[in-house]
Amino acid sequence: MFAVEVRDHVMIAHSLPRPVFGPAQALHGATFVVDAAFFAAELDEDGLAVDIGLATEALGEALAPLRYSNLDEVPELKGRVTTTEMLAKHVFDRLAAAIGAGRFGMGGGRIRRIRVTLHESHVARGWYEADL
Repeated sequence: MFAVEVRDHVMIAHSLPRPVFGPAQALHGATFVVDAAFFAAELDEDGLAVDIGLATEALGEALAPLRYSNLDEVPELKGRVTTTEMLAKHVFDRLAAAIGAGRFGMGGGRIRRIRVTLHESHVARGWYEADL
């Protein structure tokens, strides 16, 4: 399996309103480094698994509604507990929709799997990975 991985970051605010989260129940900020890996079983005639430029653009577009936002107020996320894992799935879903809408050009049909990793810090990360 071939893969191309691109990276971006997003600064957000949110609260995690459940007792299990202790002090993180209060509104706080976070900066996530976000990696998106796109897996393909074969390369095209140019030797590409995925167009890196299109993948980078799609990741930026997936993150745009979250940038500098209080996730507690983002309509799509309202009422949800926005853990790292949940946000990874949210970004995955947006990328999968972009592939389905043709945003990856002809190469989008080769993509078989996506993994989205959110790095909370230099020592902790969470991800969501699935086949398309």
